[in-house]
Amino acid sequence: MSENPEEKNITVNRKAQHEYFILNKYEAGIILVGTEVKALRQNRANLVDSYAVLINDEVWLLDANISVYDQGSYNNHDPLRKRKLLLNKSEIRKLKKAVSEKGNTLIPLRLYFKSGKVKVELAVASGKKQYDKREDIAKRDLKRELQRSIK
Repeated sequence: MSENPEEKNITVNRKAQHEYFILNKYEAGIILVGTEVKALRQNRANLVDSYAVLINDEVWLLDANISVYDQGSYNNHDPLRKRKLLLNKSEIRKLKKAVSEKGNTLIPLRLYFKSGKVKVELAVASGKKQYDKREDIAKRDLKRELQRSIK
């Protein structure tokens, strides 16, 4: 997944590839509190039901679960709080235009460390229909059978 040797994956939203057609990808920074970063260093995150929205020309990540840090005290974070994503104005404009089209949504694909900073790979995606999902499963099974026959 990660092409860069200095990138370390924290978590990947594997369900996204199955549920959506990925149209565009963007890299965004994310505003976190201290205990969230420590929890992410322990790979304690889940992106399965998360999504991003545009509110007042700002991009927010919702329903991303970053578990509570074990050694955190009374100032531990809320695991499901909404988190602001950091993007350029031009990227936000492109996202706004893409999301305004019918059927498109913003979903996070993965969380990773890049040069010590936490980044989110955000995608503009459109939902798949049931027959598209079945098609993908059939292709994957065919590919697996070909690999078995080659061996």
